[in-house]
Amino acid sequence: MKRRIYSAEHEAFRETVRTFLAKEVLPHYEQWEKDGIVSRDAWRAAGRQGLLGIAVPEEYGGGGDPDFRYSAVLAEEFTRAGTPGFALGLHNDIIGPYLTGLATDEQKRRWLPGFCTGETITAIAMTEPGAGSDLQGIRTTAEDRGDHWLLNGSKTFISNGILADLVIVVAKTTPEGGAHGLSLLVVERGMRGFERGRNLDKIGQKSQDTAELFFHDVRVPKENLLGEPNGAFIHLMTNLAQERMAIAVAAIAAAEHLLEITTVYVKEREAFGRPLARLQHIRFEIAEMATECAVTRAFLDRCITDHADGELDAVHASMAKWWATELQKRVADRCLQLHGGYGYMAEYPVARAFTDGRIQTIYGGTTEIMKEIIGRSLLDQPSRKA
Repeated sequence: MKRRIYSAEHEAFRETVRTFLAKEVLPHYEQWEKDGIVSRDAWRAAGRQGLLGIAVPEEYGGGGDPDFRYSAVLAEEFTRAGTPGFALGLHNDIIGPYLTGLATDEQKRRWLPGFCTGETITAIAMTEPGAGSDLQGIRTTAEDRGDHWLLNGSKTFISNGILADLVIVVAKTTPEGGAHGLSLLVVERGMRGFERGRNLDKIGQKSQDTAELFFHDVRVPKENLLGEPNGAFIHLMTNLAQERMAIAVAAIAAAEHLLEITTVYVKEREAFGRPLARLQHIRFEIAEMATECAVTRAFLDRCITDHADGELDAVHASMAKWWATELQKRVADRCLQLHGGYGYMAEYPVARAFTDGRIQTIYGGTTEIMKEIIGRSLLDQPSRKA
């Protein structure tokens, strides 16, 4: 089916992204995977190419265009290139809205220009060793000391944790914490008491640095409070729909790409004297995956359009996230199986896609949490009389 959500401007941007990938990413990606981290030079190159801060107002050095479809193009092309470890989506789509939507004018002048050039790499620290999807369980504390907050605690599984120059930290600012007692504090590189643990060894997305962060009596200036005091829970809920959409867009792009390369493989690979594609079971597998991808793509494109128009709600974003990521997981498993022993070899794209994509059903809210959100929206409302 022909996609109708992109204009000529979006497709021109797609060509820019592909050129950037060919020149600045693909020649270096294998080394980044070995190093466990992306070069800061690549971040600055992304800034020069206009791939950072697309939605940031022009006065701060951004692109000035909040159209989410540009982010969707980025996600699709980086996924198809097999380079998910370069976390532009995290920077642009997850952290960017906090800075553009919550920061004061002074904070924007201080942080956004570097955000757009790639000089300031960002992260957000929510997850803790004892609190993942449940924000009510956060134990990191920030005590009001008059002219500063005294921050103590730890975070884990923080994407961009090693590279980040600016980290948005979710902390308890009341004894009870929870929905009415969490705040967002911006911790900057070099603040005394802010330490990074090891670069965590993951099964996939090796080049995406993921770290433990520790805060020991970090004096965070009052002017580094982001948004309303004790208002973090609402701020986080407001921005989660876009995060989940970004993950979903990458998921369907990954599933479609895996289907493409597997279709080519089964046409060329022979077994019992004939191509695998001549076997009915193989044709049925391809037919099922193609249909699932087509149906999912139609729903995702509608969600992308709705989000670009400011009309996507949290429930449909949750539907998109859980369905597309679970589809990605199924397709990756089936495509690896169809590649046989070659699929288990790291040099084959399907093997890396299998491990890189496994996190998709976990971060940004697990599949189980997505279903809970959807279920509550349907079952916790008063019944209507017929």
